[in-house]
Amino acid sequence: MSKSILIVEDEETLRESIKRIFTKEGYDVDAAESAELGLALLEVQSYDVIISDIILPGMDGIEMLTKVRELIPDQIFIVVTAYASLDTSVKALRAGAYDYIMKPIIHEEIKQIVRNALRQKSLQAENVLLKREIGKEYDFSSIIGESGALKSILNEVRKITDTKSNVLLLGETGTGKELFARVIHHNSSRRDMSFVPINCSAIPENLLETELFGHVRGAFTGAVASKKGILEEAEGGTVFLDEIGDMSLALQAKLLRVIEDQVIRPVGGNKGNKVDIRFVTATNKDLRAAVKQATFREDLYYRINVIPLQIPPLRDRKEDIQSLSRYYLQKYSHDMGKQAKQISPEAMQIMMGYEWAGNVRELQNVIERAILVSDGDIIGPDHLPGGVRTEASFAGHVFEKKLSIEDYTKEFIRKYQGEFNEQQIADLLGITRKSLWEKRKKWGIQKER
Repeated sequence: MSKSILIVEDEETLRESIKRIFTKEGYDVDAAESAELGLALLEVQSYDVIISDIILPGMDGIEMLTKVRELIPDQIFIVVTAYASLDTSVKALRAGAYDYIMKPIIHEEIKQIVRNALRQKSLQAENVLLKREIGKEYDFSSIIGESGALKSILNEVRKITDTKSNVLLLGETGTGKELFARVIHHNSSRRDMSFVPINCSAIPENLLETELFGHVRGAFTGAVASKKGILEEAEGGTVFLDEIGDMSLALQAKLLRVIEDQVIRPVGGNKGNKVDIRFVTATNKDLRAAVKQATFREDLYYRINVIPLQIPPLRDRKEDIQSLSRYYLQKYSHDMGKQAKQISPEAMQIMMGYEWAGNVRELQNVIERAILVSDGDIIGPDHLPGGVRTEASFAGHVFEKKLSIEDYTKEFIRKYQGEFNEQQIADLLGITRKSLWEKRKKWGIQKER
């Protein structure tokens, strides 16, 4: 299918010359002698490229460009000018022109500019399709489970995906906060733009500022060229700031300014660049306590906490353990090229009795390990880590006997004194070593040697 071009030029000889150039190249070409006539043609037909002179009778090329961008934001618009004025060219580029060309026009130059513009647009279209394919991995079905706790949080997520409001995801480590952030992004109107995850605790503090905001040339030793920051690269999309509670107070102040006025100011620069970004943040810390302790800015807390979502831990939705286990069994069996396996009822009972301090991430790791160490088609108790078997067994014993706190403590000391030292047992029970010694004396429990 041939590409179409609209030429807007008041000088007839030049207009016909440009038309012949692209007609010979196989393009469908229309021409107009004024911006007004060009806009009229645009109302009834779309064009892959518009080439317009800046100086026109009536409405000029810059005004036409502005109106076209309002109607068709991604329209390729190339301006032609007879004036070797940098100001005119910069004005056109700032208004949204793809490029500019100076008169007298060189045939090969204008053909190459159009080819480059069409190639870039094609790549952008492919990128959008690719992002949509990736986005299918993050529809609501990617969050596995049927528990009431999970359904409740998903109902909240569905209501806020397409708002502009910032979201704060709260929850323990391993609950899947980044997965929720991706689901929010890929089900919003920003799905075709970038999703940029940043772990605030993983990047050294002295690098995080320039990574986020970019820098200008000469801002510091080694800054031999200007560099855009991650936030500016995320224009139009979503930025996910994980572990935001670990961000320094100095960076919190800069981030607050970005969230408030949507302007990025690079390190060492005086001018800012306007952006359109949605922020989704996450933490496993108590930010309200951090505000009281003056380790987190109160004004930033209220900016990011517009929509707080508490992700439930796995122990509060244990009915999801079976469906999550089946999902990871299938996933890792496929990834490792192994035959699909099943979990025995005995192993599943142990997993249901375990507390999963590491949440879904821990369950994921346990299933992956079980697939690796099992030879047959069934994953049994012996294929589970010793910690999972021990804790789940003792928890089931406590539940079955309906032990009091005192009896629980007594049995816990007797059961684990050969496995842990005194300090570890005291820590696990949440008591001091002195208190542990007193309990041993009271109940006549001798230390194992």
